[in-house]
Amino acid sequence: MSIKIGVVFPQTEFGNDPQAIRDYAQTAEALGLSHVLAYDHVLGANPDRPDGWDGSYTHQDAFHEPFVLFGFMAGVTEKLEFATGIIILPQRQTALVAKQAAALDVLSGGRLRLGVGLGWNAVEFEALGEDFGNRGRRIEEQIALMRRLWTEPLVEFSGEWHSVQDAGLNPMPVQRPIPVWFGGKADAALRRAARLGDGWMPLPHTVARARRQLDKLYGYLAESGRTRAEFGIEPRMDYGDGDPAAWASEIEAWQAEGATHLSLHTMRAGFKSPAEHIDAIRHFAEALGLGQE
Repeated sequence: MSIKIGVVFPQTEFGNDPQAIRDYAQTAEALGLSHVLAYDHVLGANPDRPDGWDGSYTHQDAFHEPFVLFGFMAGVTEKLEFATGIIILPQRQTALVAKQAAALDVLSGGRLRLGVGLGWNAVEFEALGEDFGNRGRRIEEQIALMRRLWTEPLVEFSGEWHSVQDAGLNPMPVQRPIPVWFGGKADAALRRAARLGDGWMPLPHTVARARRQLDKLYGYLAESGRTRAEFGIEPRMDYGDGDPAAWASEIEAWQAEGATHLSLHTMRAGFKSPAEHIDAIRHFAEALGLGQE
């Protein structure tokens, strides 16, 4: 199977038991799954706050910080790759993200893909001391600086928001540079991904639902002088009712579309414990014969 098949770590449903997290990562690796993807929220807002709250998550939803989570998983696995899907880059300090990503890449032996995006939660930006309003423009400068920090021992950089004067990361990453993928579905996000990214992580779970965005992305790649063959695509696939035929059909459709990676999403499938999520990825991998080539 040419497409790489991984899993989305079920952040809000898995709980906080380190042994269960270890078992999840080791099971994924043993089953022949290629990677684990995890997404990012630093803070959750109180839905009863005076000005109200209608975000997707609240302070009651648990999120493991992806760099820490993957550092732990890297220590208990050997081949499993890790993808942030996505890190909310503009709410974080750029040089620090570059340092954290480089450290994880070194300690995992080059097993990281860094997915990034703008985020939607202004509460987090406020708490982290970053400007929510200019995040779209600022992320491009962040990417440029990180790539230089990952590839040059000493960097001189003067931008609109960043200044680095004759300084560099040590250790530098195994991958120079670390692959940077983009999330997002707005036209500006697709243009940015096509121009600056190594790949795109679409939120629509089927080719049909992503058709309009895919067609726009392909046009923007052409405008940027890039080919589809040099650009990755990683959709997420819902576990659904656990039907292997449905999974195989969807994977086949994404392969035909040129997707390079795909991640199984087991959240919102009714599972109530870590063991049920682990059993679900085992059923998925075994039903599709992963790891048996």
